[in-house]
Amino acid sequence: MDNETLLNQVTNKAKAWLEGSYNEETKNEVRAMLNNEDKSQLIDAFYKDLEFGTGGLRGIMGAGSNRMNIYTVGAATQGLSNYLLEEFADLEQIKVVIGHDCRNNSRMFANISADIFSANGIKVYLFEDLRPTPEVSYAIRKLGCQSGIMITASHNPKEYNGYKAYWDDGAQVLGPHDKNIIAEVNRVSSIDDIKFEGNKDLIEIIGSDLDKAFIKEVESFVLAPESIANQHDLKIVYTPIHGTGIKIIPDTLRKIGFTNIIDVPEQNVISGNFPTVVSPNPEEPAALDLAIKKAIETDADIVLATDPDADRIGAAIRDDNGEFFLLNGNQIMLVLTYYLITQRKAKGLLTGKEYVVKTIVTTELIKDIADKNGVEMFDCYTGFKWIAQIIRNNEGKKKYIGGGEESFGFLASDFVRDKDSVSACTLFAEIAAWAKDNGKTVYQVLQDIYIEYGFSKEVNISLVRKGKDGADEIEAMMKNFRTNPVKELAGSPVVLSKDFAKLESYDFNTNEVVTLEMPTTSNVLQYFTEDGTKVSIRPSGTEPKIKFYIEVRGSKVSSAEEIAKNEAEVDVKVSAIKKYFGL
Repeated sequence: MDNETLLNQVTNKAKAWLEGSYNEETKNEVRAMLNNEDKSQLIDAFYKDLEFGTGGLRGIMGAGSNRMNIYTVGAATQGLSNYLLEEFADLEQIKVVIGHDCRNNSRMFANISADIFSANGIKVYLFEDLRPTPEVSYAIRKLGCQSGIMITASHNPKEYNGYKAYWDDGAQVLGPHDKNIIAEVNRVSSIDDIKFEGNKDLIEIIGSDLDKAFIKEVESFVLAPESIANQHDLKIVYTPIHGTGIKIIPDTLRKIGFTNIIDVPEQNVISGNFPTVVSPNPEEPAALDLAIKKAIETDADIVLATDPDADRIGAAIRDDNGEFFLLNGNQIMLVLTYYLITQRKAKGLLTGKEYVVKTIVTTELIKDIADKNGVEMFDCYTGFKWIAQIIRNNEGKKKYIGGGEESFGFLASDFVRDKDSVSACTLFAEIAAWAKDNGKTVYQVLQDIYIEYGFSKEVNISLVRKGKDGADEIEAMMKNFRTNPVKELAGSPVVLSKDFAKLESYDFNTNEVVTLEMPTTSNVLQYFTEDGTKVSIRPSGTEPKIKFYIEVRGSKVSSAEEIAKNEAEVDVKVSAIKKYFGL
């Protein structure tokens, strides 16, 4: 589509908003975009409709079909209502849960959604105040609901908000339901089709009782209560980064036995403007600066952090010199998975039916740990809905003991069906207590993993490309990679490639093409080299970026001293790979 055609299309679409039953605030914002000589904002606001991706509906807040506002949220809720009424027509009362985080407009979007569901005759359980995403997932199953939504944009910048839709198992919506819901949303051709006038009799406020039940579940899978009792005064600095974690994580840590939780007062302030950080993302080192400063001041053992909706965990630990450093998402998952498997094995809790899950872009060391200990491992796409699908498929047949992804998400038990920083934080604190009880630090536990299973270094790089032009550029990049396949990385030949858009794997040694068994296609490319390097390339489903996931395996190490030397050698390969891709 040429620029003139696109501009005419979005202009007509925007003008329709001036003629519809939209409020004056929205119309004034649309007029301003139409009158602006620079049409880039207009194009980005109207060139498409928000769609469900790996994390649901997510976008910048403002007027427009490609923006998060009361009308796009309203259309999504009306479409979801229509689908629920059709899918569960045999039920006397359809029920949903609604939660929200700390973001600007989150409570408003939650209230509007509650009104729309109730106006459609659907019973609504609305949390009294902000709550973590995993608690919403838990509440859906606990209260016997058919669906639920969480208003959040997770770790995105303050301009964003989002809408996660869940199904009756507490997991984010998968196919065919996701596409069917979108079809219903698309049938909402006018905002006059949206039932904004709620039925207050169908809206029930929930809160502390669910908190207590949730915390009790977390208590139930503690593996080393004696270590927590012995090290109850372990110094734990925790920051919610202005978000929902403050509502439940400190209480959960205390409930399982920890008595020395140190807060970061500046970041306990609940605010959608995230005043102390540029990005409220525990993946970003700067987001933990204040927490690490507090940890140094108080001589703390570990630092824990969560993102605004408290589904992702960040962690900092001390090295052998006593200096704090941040673990990446792969390292957090390594430590958590290693502990869950080895502790269960030590306690005789492994029966041969246990399994763990990781995403395809997460470190392959997870598979090595699982294989060596007789635990099955499943690979899945990025996004916790895929992990939840594996849990659902194995329910009653196999025992899930943990799973996660490199993007700082982990789920330690299947009572929740989304990533859960509440249980992940308590598990990480338990590991720190267990390690200290055994004369070690978490850092030394990580070194033990590298010595037993081999050293690996992971580097993730994202190229941000915003707007319509950015989306086109990312599409062109993926097309180029497919047209000109990678044959060598850092001096090591590619021996295997996987194209999940075609569901094909190509073996360079045998020239064989094998079909990849995955639930659907995904726009992901992977390259595996002779020396164990893995590179994955994936456009984000929720953000305007393309991601490169680099994992380089080192040589075998037999001591902690050899790890540093090994890392230096690996860094040379990482630099070569980054240079190859222009990163």
